[in-house]
Amino acid sequence: MKNEVSLSAPGLRGSVGPLRSSEPVGLTPPPSLLQSLLEEAADHLVVHRDFKACLETCQRGCERLGSSLQAEETEDSKDLKCFLCVVGIQALAEMDRWREVLSWLLQYYQIPEHLPPKILELCILLYSRVKEPQAILEVASNWLRDPANRDLPEYGAIFELHLFRVLLPLHCWTDAEDMVGLCAEEDLRLAASHAIHTARQQQEENFKETKEPDPQKESQRGPFCRKLLALWKLLRWLLESVVDHLLALPLKKTLLIALIFGLLVVRFDPASPSSLPFFYKLAHVFYRIRGTISSPCYLSSYNS
Repeated sequence: MKNEVSLSAPGLRGSVGPLRSSEPVGLTPPPSLLQSLLEEAADHLVVHRDFKACLETCQRGCERLGSSLQAEETEDSKDLKCFLCVVGIQALAEMDRWREVLSWLLQYYQIPEHLPPKILELCILLYSRVKEPQAILEVASNWLRDPANRDLPEYGAIFELHLFRVLLPLHCWTDAEDMVGLCAEEDLRLAASHAIHTARQQQEENFKETKEPDPQKESQRGPFCRKLLALWKLLRWLLESVVDHLLALPLKKTLLIALIFGLLVVRFDPASPSSLPFFYKLAHVFYRIRGTISSPCYLSSYNS
């Protein structure tokens, strides 16, 4: 997973990519210690590629924010914690520890509905990239149903991302239709309804193709099957005719023919293992001939 699930700024609509110490953070400067932790974490992620140290630095910064701002978080502290978590998520993804992302976030955001839109967007992209969208299904659905989040400017982007990256790939048609009713933008509702209808119809067509065989393929396959069955019947008839003819011959002639045929096979490759099944069949024929000759009906007809 290393480098495969690293999420950068172009893949996140409106969210930040890996932060660099030389880039402006766009916040009212927080306390110097917390600012330095953010810069240190960004350097570990981008410059040194030391993802473990980056994650530990993000944890120290989030813990300091939690211990010093228990009463009421300011806007700057919220933004700073959000950026630290974004960098921490990228570090976890680089270490192929993406399964720990949600549990790691909930240490600092105890209620999933309170996750910032940027972090939720990053989580949806991450779990969609690793083809595990069910991991974020419940969290994202509850976040979109929370009335406090519906007035956020990022709500439409989160709704669209959740629909196309989570609900439709998982074929959650009922949940997707319920989500459409929560969206306030009419254009987005119409587009979402059309996408759900198209995806559902496509799934039904694929299901029918797997259940119902193609008549054209069956018609092409039919003559071949009939020819194969006719060939099998012909070979079976020839084999039965040969066996019946051998049984009708006197014992000496039958043994002589079998001996000559066996010598021809042994001559070609006497040590070949493929010759063994033939001798097993030949012995079976001998037993059958001997049983037929030893029967009272055959002896009485031969003596007469």
